[in-house]
Amino acid sequence: MPAPSPLTIATQSVQRLVKEEKSYRKELTQQSERVKKLETQIKDAGEGADDNAAYVLKQEQKAMDETRAIFVPLGERIAQAVQRLEEQIATAESESGPADEIQKAKEALELGKAVEEPPVV
Repeated sequence: MPAPSPLTIATQSVQRLVKEEKSYRKELTQQSERVKKLETQIKDAGEGADDNAAYVLKQEQKAMDETRAIFVPLGERIAQAVQRLEEQIATAESESGPADEIQKAKEALELGKAVEEPPVV
């Protein structure tokens, strides 16, 4: 099996990073829901809230902050991968590369450019 072309490698890189970013967004949403649920439980318990619930809430908030911190460097990596992919597409088009690879690369490029700003959950 021949080695993948630079265009294929760049395409797969963007696809992987976009998938990773989507996974972190999902994780952040789940963590946010858990934090809200814990806050509600503690509020409802009032004076009778145990110390463990407060500790668990603090840990969940810490995990949520850590997940949120991932988005800035991940966004930078996606931007770099998109730039490399644009260069590879230009090279492939000038060299009349395989049309199917170029099409897949353009689709991945759109996905990479569509990545939103870091969430503010």
